[in-house]
Amino acid sequence: METVLRAASMYLLLMVVIKIAGRRTLLEMTSFNLILLLIISEATQQALLGDDFSVTGASLTIITLIVLDILFGNLKSRFPRVEQLIDGGSLILVEDGKLLKGRAKKAGVDEGDIMLSARSTQGLERLDQIKFAILEKNGKISIIPRE
Repeated sequence: METVLRAASMYLLLMVVIKIAGRRTLLEMTSFNLILLLIISEATQQALLGDDFSVTGASLTIITLIVLDILFGNLKSRFPRVEQLIDGGSLILVEDGKLLKGRAKKAGVDEGDIMLSARSTQGLERLDQIKFAILEKNGKISIIPRE
Protein backbone atom coordinates (compact mmCIF):
# COMPACT_ATOMS: atom_id res chain seq x y z
CA MET A 1 0.00 0.00 0.00
CA GLU A 2 2.96 2.31 0.56
CA THR A 3 3.71 2.27 -3.19
CA VAL A 4 0.15 3.32 -4.04
CA LEU A 5 0.25 6.16 -1.51
CA ARG A 6 3.64 7.33 -2.78
CA ALA A 7 2.39 7.34 -6.38
CA ALA A 8 -0.83 9.15 -5.49
CA SER A 9 0.94 11.81 -3.42
CA MET A 10 3.57 12.45 -6.12
CA TYR A 11 0.85 12.67 -8.79
CA LEU A 12 -1.04 15.27 -6.78
CA LEU A 13 2.13 17.17 -5.89
CA LEU A 14 3.26 17.36 -9.51
CA MET A 15 -0.21 18.44 -10.60
CA VAL A 16 -0.15 21.34 -8.12
CA VAL A 17 3.42 22.35 -8.99
CA ILE A 18 2.69 22.33 -12.72
CA LYS A 19 -0.48 24.36 -12.13
CA ILE A 20 1.52 26.94 -10.15
CA ALA A 21 4.27 27.04 -12.80
CA GLY A 22 1.74 28.11 -15.41
CA ARG A 23 0.81 27.03 -18.90
CA ARG A 24 3.42 29.03 -20.77
CA THR A 25 6.26 27.62 -18.68
CA LEU A 26 5.55 24.12 -19.92
CA LEU A 27 5.14 25.08 -23.55
CA GLU A 28 8.44 26.91 -23.98
CA MET A 29 11.19 24.34 -23.52
CA THR A 30 14.65 25.82 -23.33
CA SER A 31 17.76 23.79 -22.57
CA PHE A 32 17.45 24.89 -18.94
CA ASN A 33 13.83 23.66 -18.83
CA LEU A 34 14.89 20.31 -20.26
CA ILE A 35 17.61 19.91 -17.62
CA LEU A 36 15.12 20.89 -14.91
CA LEU A 37 12.60 18.38 -16.25
CA LEU A 38 15.20 15.61 -16.17
CA ILE A 39 16.14 16.45 -12.58
CA ILE A 40 12.49 16.54 -11.55
CA SER A 41 11.85 13.19 -13.22
CA GLU A 42 14.79 11.61 -11.40
CA ALA A 43 13.66 13.02 -8.04
CA THR A 44 10.12 11.86 -8.74
CA GLN A 45 11.30 8.37 -9.64
CA GLN A 46 13.20 8.09 -6.37
CA ALA A 47 10.21 9.35 -4.39
CA LEU A 48 7.84 7.00 -6.19
CA LEU A 49 9.83 3.82 -5.77
CA GLY A 50 11.86 4.53 -2.65
CA ASP A 51 14.05 1.50 -1.99
CA ASP A 52 11.76 -0.87 -3.91
CA PHE A 53 13.25 -1.41 -7.37
CA SER A 54 11.23 -4.56 -8.08
CA VAL A 55 9.15 -5.08 -11.19
CA THR A 56 6.10 -5.45 -8.95
CA GLY A 57 6.75 -2.09 -7.28
CA ALA A 58 7.28 -0.34 -10.59
CA SER A 59 4.18 -1.99 -12.08
CA LEU A 60 2.05 -0.99 -9.12
CA THR A 61 3.33 2.59 -9.36
CA ILE A 62 2.55 2.79 -13.09
CA ILE A 63 -0.92 1.30 -12.62
CA THR A 64 -1.65 3.75 -9.78
CA LEU A 65 -0.60 6.74 -11.90
CA ILE A 66 -2.70 5.60 -14.86
CA VAL A 67 -5.74 4.94 -12.67
CA LEU A 68 -5.38 8.41 -11.12
CA ASP A 69 -5.12 9.96 -14.57
CA ILE A 70 -8.27 8.15 -15.72
CA LEU A 71 -10.05 9.15 -12.50
CA PHE A 72 -9.19 12.82 -12.94
CA GLY A 73 -10.17 12.64 -16.62
CA ASN A 74 -13.60 11.27 -15.65
CA LEU A 75 -14.01 13.88 -12.92
CA LYS A 76 -13.15 16.66 -15.40
CA SER A 77 -15.68 15.38 -17.95
CA ARG A 78 -18.47 15.12 -15.34
CA PHE A 79 -17.79 18.27 -13.33
CA PRO A 80 -16.87 21.46 -15.22
CA ARG A 81 -15.61 23.09 -12.00
CA VAL A 82 -13.03 20.34 -11.55
CA GLU A 83 -11.86 20.86 -15.14
CA GLN A 84 -11.62 24.61 -14.55
CA LEU A 85 -9.65 24.03 -11.35
CA ILE A 86 -7.22 21.55 -12.92
CA ASP A 87 -6.86 22.87 -16.48
CA GLY A 88 -7.94 26.48 -16.13
CA GLY A 89 -9.67 28.32 -18.94
CA SER A 90 -8.85 30.43 -21.93
CA LEU A 91 -7.64 33.96 -21.23
CA ILE A 92 -7.90 36.99 -23.54
CA LEU A 93 -4.54 38.79 -23.63
CA VAL A 94 -5.12 41.31 -26.44
CA GLU A 95 -8.42 42.97 -27.23
CA ASP A 96 -8.79 45.28 -30.23
CA GLY A 97 -5.05 45.79 -30.58
CA LYS A 98 -4.47 46.62 -26.90
CA LEU A 99 -2.40 44.41 -24.64
CA LEU A 100 -4.22 43.64 -21.38
CA LYS A 101 -1.10 44.01 -19.24
CA GLY A 102 -2.53 42.71 -15.97
CA ARG A 103 -3.75 39.48 -17.54
CA ALA A 104 -0.57 39.03 -19.55
CA LYS A 105 1.60 39.50 -16.47
CA LYS A 106 -0.54 37.08 -14.46
CA ALA A 107 -0.21 34.48 -17.24
CA GLY A 108 3.54 35.02 -17.58
CA VAL A 109 3.23 36.19 -21.19
CA ASP A 110 4.76 39.32 -22.67
CA GLU A 111 4.13 41.23 -25.87
CA GLY A 112 7.02 39.41 -27.54
CA ASP A 113 5.34 36.02 -26.98
CA ILE A 114 2.11 37.32 -28.48
CA MET A 115 3.84 38.87 -31.48
CA LEU A 116 5.82 35.67 -32.09
CA SER A 117 2.55 33.76 -32.29
CA ALA A 118 0.98 36.48 -34.46
CA ARG A 119 3.89 36.42 -36.91
CA SER A 120 4.15 32.65 -37.12
CA THR A 121 0.44 31.85 -37.40
CA GLN A 122 -1.08 34.90 -39.09
CA GLY A 123 1.81 36.85 -40.60
CA LEU A 124 0.96 39.93 -38.53
CA GLU A 125 3.63 42.49 -37.71
CA ARG A 126 2.00 44.86 -35.22
CA LEU A 127 -0.15 44.57 -32.13
CA ASP A 128 -2.82 46.85 -33.62
CA GLN A 129 -3.45 44.22 -36.34
CA ILE A 130 -4.71 41.79 -33.69
CA LYS A 131 -8.41 41.74 -32.77
CA PHE A 132 -7.93 39.07 -30.07
CA ALA A 133 -5.00 37.10 -28.71
CA ILE A 134 -6.15 34.25 -26.49
CA LEU A 135 -4.03 32.09 -24.22
CA GLU A 136 -5.57 28.64 -24.57
CA LYS A 137 -5.70 25.88 -21.95
CA ASN A 138 -2.82 24.08 -23.65
CA GLY A 139 -0.54 27.14 -23.35
CA LYS A 140 -0.67 28.14 -27.01
CA ILE A 141 -1.67 31.63 -28.06
CA SER A 142 -4.48 31.85 -30.62
CA ILE A 143 -4.52 34.98 -32.77
CA ILE A 144 -7.64 36.44 -34.35
CA PRO A 145 -6.61 39.19 -36.78
CA ARG A 146 -8.57 42.38 -37.42
CA GLU A 147 -10.40 42.40 -40.70
